[in-house]
Amino acid sequence: MKILIYEDEKWRNLTPMCLIKGVFELRCGFDSLLDKILSVLPQGERGFWVRDYMKNLISKKFGLPVNEESFFKDDLLLVNGRWLASAKEKLAIQEERLIKSGDDIVYGLVRKETAEKYWNGSFDGFLSNVTANISCEVKDLKCVNYPWNLINWNPATLKQDFARFGQSGVRGEMHSMSAVVGNEKSLYIAEGARVHPFVALDTTHGPIYIDEGAEVFPSARIEGPCYVGRDTQIMPGANIREGNSFGDVCRVGGEVEESVFYHYANKYHDGFIGHSYIGEFVNLGGLTINSDLKNDYSNVSVYLNGVSTDTGSLKVGSFIGDHTKTSIGALLNTGTVAGLMCNITAGAILPKYFPSFTWYVNEKFMKGYGLEMMLNTAKIVMGRRKREMSAEEEKAIRYVYEMTDEERKESIRKSRKLSK
Repeated sequence: MKILIYEDEKWRNLTPMCLIKGVFELRCGFDSLLDKILSVLPQGERGFWVRDYMKNLISKKFGLPVNEESFFKDDLLLVNGRWLASAKEKLAIQEERLIKSGDDIVYGLVRKETAEKYWNGSFDGFLSNVTANISCEVKDLKCVNYPWNLINWNPATLKQDFARFGQSGVRGEMHSMSAVVGNEKSLYIAEGARVHPFVALDTTHGPIYIDEGAEVFPSARIEGPCYVGRDTQIMPGANIREGNSFGDVCRVGGEVEESVFYHYANKYHDGFIGHSYIGEFVNLGGLTINSDLKNDYSNVSVYLNGVSTDTGSLKVGSFIGDHTKTSIGALLNTGTVAGLMCNITAGAILPKYFPSFTWYVNEKFMKGYGLEMMLNTAKIVMGRRKREMSAEEEKAIRYVYEMTDEERKESIRKSRKLSK
């Protein structure tokens, strides 16, 4: 049996976070959607189906078959890459059928004869054909349809992941002048992690997991549920409120609430970030602050594929794409979306949407110094964390630059008109 973890057309609803990532690389709780999916899969050859421009990058990252048509010549287990899998949902499907949640296929078994019959070279067409022609069962499962799902589901997922990882106790260093408030069994400090003096770890409302090599500096407070990734540093005096997930090698200071930070995200200084998703190699300048609640307490709207979309939530912060930077004192509006490799400087009231690769300076959008300079900066930043940009990643970034060209030019044209 072949196992195919796939993207469908709804990847567009999860931009900018997945512009140079597969949807299954997005994080919620302790790890990625892919990690959770892999933990429940049966035995079988595994592969991916992704957008064309991501094929080589995903192959480079994971070393598995990508967009291989040979998969459709065998019994095929389809798994939606947007599935937020639970450890309780072990895949043991034997009969040919699809498991759906709403209008989403979550997973399903397609027999060889059916797969060969309906494969016509178009993956979206294949999904439509099998949906129309084999039996479906509806279950109460979670698929990530919008960026704010990752934020809203994060606190509960953190608790589930703590139970899934099954670790408790102190294996690293915890200074005697630090304190645990709440149930000590809801705390895990991994080997090689270090908690300095005068740190408060509050497990009253959820568990805290501090992974290998992480360091929590003096006078910081961490409230559970919370995950602190490998080699991540929580800076002196940081106020880490409930519901946060920090990936590996992050630097986190100031106040943070119910947010997800991808690996290598940097918020070193003071400032508030709440109900937000912060991408890889993002740097938030000192005193960068986001609003996550409107003054009239109405639902927050977010620009999604150029359309203002009601999130149905009162609290929504910012969704910031990889390699974007903010200046000192940047004040981000409620429901802000910033694309890939933006450069945002402080001004008056900042706009709610920043197209990828734009600079926002003196209250105007501009193209900055161009793509080559942006790539060079990204490579320098990555090098500081002992990472190297692969040729495949650079090619994907260049593709996204062309893909987003028109919306970027339009924002610059509007800025020029308004400044006259």
